[in-house]
Amino acid sequence: MSIFIDENTRLVVQGITGRDGSFHARQMMEYGTNVVAGVTPGKGGQTFEGPDGRTVPIFNAMDEAVASTGANTSVIYVPPAFAAGAVMEAADAGIDFVVAITEGVPVLDMARAHAFARDRGTRVLGPNCPGLISPGKAKVGILPGQIVAPGPVGLVSRSGTLTYEAVYHLTTAGIGQTTCVGIGGDPLIGTKFIDCLAAFKDDPDTKAIVMIGEIGGTDEQEAAEYVKENLDLPVVGFIAGQTAPPGRRMGHAGAIISGSAGTAAEKMEAFEANGIQVAKRPVEIAELIRAALQG
Repeated sequence: MSIFIDENTRLVVQGITGRDGSFHARQMMEYGTNVVAGVTPGKGGQTFEGPDGRTVPIFNAMDEAVASTGANTSVIYVPPAFAAGAVMEAADAGIDFVVAITEGVPVLDMARAHAFARDRGTRVLGPNCPGLISPGKAKVGILPGQIVAPGPVGLVSRSGTLTYEAVYHLTTAGIGQTTCVGIGGDPLIGTKFIDCLAAFKDDPDTKAIVMIGEIGGTDEQEAAEYVKENLDLPVVGFIAGQTAPPGRRMGHAGAIISGSAGTAAEKMEAFEANGIQVAKRPVEIAELIRAALQG
């Protein structure tokens, strides 16, 4: 199986006529994702041509797109000033799952958008995330489809590029994945580690989990406690930013060390204390997972 997306995903691309939206819409369609519509205000009535000449309709608004196509998922490639509004428009239209790729979205805007989406039962992934992919079924976002393979490992990560590296090492080692999820590195995100861990717990095809964290915040520590208390699956962890100086932002807006709670050392200690094997380097992840799968 998989989590959050699968063969039944019916995807709307918000911002499909922009540079990033059009490029990645074609990539998702080429991978096999069922892209059913695009939304760009002022472009309603036009069509978007994907690979092999396939076209999808473009609508002015999300409510029109959902009513016409039965879409259940959306992905957002719109500028930061409009991204939170796009999340709320999708939630208001009845979309179940929104993937916000856009980075640089104002935190206060996203606070409102997350609250709006929660009130309507809409799950949000991101913002500032690479999205997710269920190998052989669907991809929503920007994760490269050529590095994944179907298999028994679920992966959840705060870092987009480390997601790619970890998946590459797993696939190269002959270890496939159920779903790979990039949750994003902003201070406020819609779907956290624990949400993904709970979903993997309920997925009968997921036999082991990779969890990639980074400095800043306490989400990794909370996830480690969840693993100890709720999961029987083996979990392998990695923490990025092991040499980062305290008080300096490193890459992601949420990667700021405050005191000792957000350091890589503290997070790695929390992992080990709660039964999570810790890789010191990304290349070690595949071998630790292989050993875990072999019992």
